[in-house]
Amino acid sequence: MCFNKNFFYLIFLIIFFVETKADNKNQIISKFQNIKNLTFDFEQNINGKIEEGMCIIEYPKKIYCKYDTSNNKTLVSNGNSLVIITDIGSYYRYPLNTTPLNLILDKNFIISEIINLNEKIIDKKLIHFTIEKDELKLDVFFDKDSLNIRGWQTLDMYQNISYTFLSNITINQKIEHDIFKLPQLN
Repeated sequence: MCFNKNFFYLIFLIIFFVETKADNKNQIISKFQNIKNLTFDFEQNINGKIEEGMCIIEYPKKIYCKYDTSNNKTLVSNGNSLVIITDIGSYYRYPLNTTPLNLILDKNFIISEIINLNEKIIDKKLIHFTIEKDELKLDVFFDKDSLNIRGWQTLDMYQNISYTFLSNITINQKIEHDIFKLPQLN
């Protein structure tokens, strides 16, 4: 009789654990699907160089970031190109689809990948998913309590690691769409 109780208890725990993980994933997907835009402060670490600033993401694939560093750079994507503007007015333009931001700014891609992934819980605070596409690796982190996206880590084809941590997140705020306009080509 003791064997039967232990067996059923074990089965219950396994089912509860699997359902809890599935519930986290489904809630994250549901919440993420309803996000049109995010505004947040960030701390970014690229190969040991730390920068901070503020970003606005509008899905799909638009981003505006103002860095707090002494060079006062701005990063902008209109959904097709990514431009980094320096404080002296020069800028660097890249096709968005050649950067890790192409994946990060594609909410539907992230959702479609999360559906098929297993989550990992980190320090009982974060829910972590690892996405690999072509030569890029993207780790996405969600807050375990609020289920908001909390950051990401990318590994690009050159093995550069970039960590981005989000704070002071606001969702679906009214934003000015002009901020996603790129400088005119010279």
